[in-house]
Order: sequence, then C-alpha cells, then structure tokens
Amino acid sequence: MAYIFLLKKLAVNKTKETLIIGFALFSMFFGAGNLILPPFLGFKSGSDWYLVTIGFALTAVIIPILGIFAHARLQGTMYDFGKKVSPTFSLLYCLIVYAISISLPAPRTASVTHEMAIAPFFNISSLVTSSIYFGLVFLFVINRSKILNLIGKFLTPLIIIILFLIIGIGIFSSNTEMNPSIFKTPVVDGLLEGYQTFDAIGAIVVGGVLIISLNLKGFSGFKDKKELITKAGVIAGLGLLSIYGGLILVGALNNGQFVDDITRTGLLSGLSLKTLGTIGSSFLSVLVALACFTTAVGIITGTADYFKGLFKDSKLAYLITAIIACSLGIVVGQFDVHYIIKIAIPALMFIYPITIVLILLNVLPEKYTSPTIFKSVVLVTILFSFPDFLKSIGYEENIKNSIDFIPLAQYSLGWVLPALITFLLLNFNTFTTKAISK
Repeated sequence: MAYIFLLKKLAVNKTKETLIIGFALFSMFFGAGNLILPPFLGFKSGSDWYLVTIGFALTAVIIPILGIFAHARLQGTMYDFGKKVSPTFSLLYCLIVYAISISLPAPRTASVTHEMAIAPFFNISSLVTSSIYFGLVFLFVINRSKILNLIGKFLTPLIIIILFLIIGIGIFSSNTEMNPSIFKTPVVDGLLEGYQTFDAIGAIVVGGVLIISLNLKGFSGFKDKKELITKAGVIAGLGLLSIYGGLILVGALNNGQFVDDITRTGLLSGLSLKTLGTIGSSFLSVLVALACFTTAVGIITGTADYFKGLFKDSKLAYLITAIIACSLGIVVGQFDVHYIIKIAIPALMFIYPITIVLILLNVLPEKYTSPTIFKSVVLVTILFSFPDFLKSIGYEENIKNSIDFIPLAQYSLGWVLPALITFLLLNFNTFTTKAISK
C-alpha cells in the first residue's frame, strides 16, 4: 500500500510539475505582440477571421512549439540549432538572435505596458515607466533558480483568467454583423503578422531557459526531461492557439464598433472596456503588465544564460549581460509601440526564415538532416529571403524583376519553395531507398 501511495504521489507531483512548466512556457511566449496583434488582425479580417487564424497559427503557434520539441530533442542551447551548418554560422546566428531579442521584443513589452497600463492612469513619462519596469525585470532575472515557479504558479493563471473573461464575454455579447476583410490573401497576411509575435525566435530563446531551469531543479535524465518538455510544449501550444483564435474572433465580431484607423493598443483597450465594463481598463492594465513582464524576463534570462555559457559558466557574464539588456530595454522601451513594430520588420524578414528552417530541420529525423542538407537548405533560405529583406527596407523597385521571377516572393515568402525543393532533392536517395525497401 505504501508503494502504491508513493507511486500515486510521484505521478501527481509529475503532473503538477508539467502544468507549472507548461504555464510558465505559455507565459514567456505570451507578451506584448501576442496581446495586441490578434485582435487587430481579426478587426481587419472580419468575415475571413478563420483564414487569418490559420496563417497566424502557423508562425505564432505551430513553428514555435516545434522549436520547443527541437529543444526537447537537443537539450542543449540555441547554439546546437545551427551547429550542423558550421560552428561559425551558429555563433553568428546566436549573436544576431540575442541582439534582436533584447533590442526589439523585450523593450516592446515596456512600451506596450506604458501605453496601455500606465499612461491612462498616471501622468508619468515613458522613460520612468521603462526604468521601473526593467528594474523589476532585473530582479527576476538575477533570481534565476526561481523563475519557473514564480511565473508558472502565480503569474500565468491570472493572465489566463483575465484573457478568457475578455474572450468569453466578447464572443457571446456581440450581436453585430462582421464587416468584410480588407486582406487579399488572408492566410498569408496572418502568417506574416505571426512574425511580429517573435514566437519562433522566442522558442529557441526561452527553450534554452527551460532546459537550464530543469537542470537547476534537479532533473537530470534525458528521457524524463524530453517527456516533460514535450508535454509542457503541448500545453503552451494549446493555450496559445485558444487565446489567439479567441482574440482574433473577438476583434472580427466587433470590427464594426470602432473607427477604421484605430491603433492596435486602442482596439485592445476598447475591447476590454466593452467586454468588462468600467473595470475593463483596470483588468487590462494587470493583464498587459503581467503578460509583457513575463516575456521580458524570459528573453533576458535566455540571453544572459547564453553568454554565461559562452564565458565558461561565468556568473559575472550573466550579471553583465542582464545589466546591458535591461539598460537597452530602458532606452528602446520609451519609444511608442508602432515605431518599434515598424523598425522590427527588416530584422524579422532576415532572421525569421532562417529560424523557421533551423527549427524544422532539428525536429526531423537524423537520416533526413545530414550536415550537407543543413548547409544547403540554410544557404538557399538566406539567398532567397534576401529580396524580402531588401523590399522591407525600401528597395522594392530595384529588385522588382527578382520578385516577379521567384515564386511566392510577392507575398514575402520567396524562400519557401527553394528551401523545400533543395531539401527534397538532397533527400531523393533516402526517399527512394526507403520506398524500395518497402
């Protein structure tokens, strides 16, 4: 009986740990962009809301969760994602991703917090907000071993409750017809808007945080960690899909209730006020602050972890990185949200295709992903995504012939077919041998 009781207790503890980690993972994903982008996407898509949801889910849910699955398989750091290409490439890739992460998505969380949670109630500057905000982020980051429990046990459940209140009331209280979509290609528009969540990049950053956090909590078995991370990834993915789909639908159902030129933050504020009444703004303030805060903590912790490992497990390197990242957050975080979103587009057009390809290659079985395949597919992706990058910085006229020639380039997806064809051609012998053996 004692043995059975012990087994039950272990099972309960394991389930509880999985839920806490899954909630923590969800919360580290769910930040500024995840809040303000889906309702606005629904607002613009109207009756085509389900199509933009499909596109948005591809780049903001499926690819990021596959990134977590890749971490479960690799159980290393972001460096392991690109090491089959070459050590130099992997190092450069890591440096670029971490530089982007602490320069754009992390500061954006402070900007959104100021515009939606602070400015409506307090007459203080955005610089004061970002200074206090990243001061608190720094305190969480230096308490490294407690991050998963602090986020998973206390912050995430409150975020989820408030979100489901807004979604539930928003869906069932709406009685107006949806306006038609303004998008010509809703799935593609949803897919590209998913880039702005930074979730694919977030997956390879916070996935590393998850691995180190589990090690600090005493999890040492490869198989146990793989199972735990995979289940936590599924929980986070289902949570993200439910919230994104709900927020897009609420935005679509209410797209006749607001002016056409409303901002992303203005729409979310209006929806919270409409669904939660006079207390809506207060609820939304808590939600925004919590969702943004947990994401900033995850990004900066992941960056500090990487540089700590790069400098032979140096605690000083961890501390210095955290200080630099928080200081950068204070400076960039004082700009308005629209400006940060705008300047992020070129960086995303450059790094996102590479990130997606690395995630997919690291999820696939080893027999299909030799170093040669890694090198070739990544190189092709870089070459064919470069026109998208040039277009995003205003050189569209100069490369018009290339855009017309490359399939899907007019949708900023010119890299997709060349990368896929390269992968299939290089695996032709493998596929043929497998077919013959059957």
